[in-house]
Amino acid sequence: MNELTTLREMLEKARNGRYAVGGFNFCNAETTQAVLTEAEQLRSPAMLIAAASEVQLCGMFETVKIVRLVAESITVPVCLHLDHTDDVKTVCEAVDAGFSSVMIDGSHFPFETNIEMTKAVVEYAHKKGVSVEGELGAIGENKDAQHEGTGPQSLTDAATAAEFVERTGVDALAVSIGNSHGFYAKRPELDFTLLQDIASQVDVPLVLHGGSGTPLDQLQKAISLGICKVNVASEIGRAFTETFTQRMAAGGTWWVMALQEAKQAIRPVVRRWINDLGSADKE
Repeated sequence: MNELTTLREMLEKARNGRYAVGGFNFCNAETTQAVLTEAEQLRSPAMLIAAASEVQLCGMFETVKIVRLVAESITVPVCLHLDHTDDVKTVCEAVDAGFSSVMIDGSHFPFETNIEMTKAVVEYAHKKGVSVEGELGAIGENKDAQHEGTGPQSLTDAATAAEFVERTGVDALAVSIGNSHGFYAKRPELDFTLLQDIASQVDVPLVLHGGSGTPLDQLQKAISLGICKVNVASEIGRAFTETFTQRMAAGGTWWVMALQEAKQAIRPVVRRWINDLGSADKE
């Protein structure tokens, strides 16, 4: 395959084509293989995302090596993205390690601090050809979320978002419109009026975090109004861990075989999301 694709390139194509790309969480070789194999079969661009806590499992440079190794046999575009990270130094380390895209999440800091942090990362990353996602408005947690987002939720203000994008130069913006990380305890109601207002004032692709459990009709409406990337973590994690746990609890299964089944359990989740987001055959 060619070099890893940037977030900016992948999402600009999605915005022009009026579809969204799934940002699928991964943490090891098995989850990498599951996501990329399914994307390859559906001829969909593939985005692998991992937060700093997940990268710790293998290590920053090792994570990049794993993705590059698996991606050697993949012909669709692949983006490697560092997800929610609120430490500038860690984000810059990911840039140096070979991530093609990074997210600096200063949403829980004061506005000016968020701008300062994000601008510093943009200046560093852009010099090395790496895209940057920022966040304005805090995306809260549901009870099953363990690794993404912190603190209470606050919605994104459209006018402030326009100022944030202009002053920082980010390539994509994660917005808070009623979405939350983790599985929803009740049906979410995304604020489409707010999303439309943001999209009318912000000239970069918009990102929806907390995709797991979002009703299909709301996803498709959000995409029609400017969402170009949807993060999927909890559904990936649940499919993997539940399958592994069940196979081991049943007895008579060598752990490597349980791991293989857990890897395969991710693929239908990825397949469904690719089809729902409209990125199949959009390589």
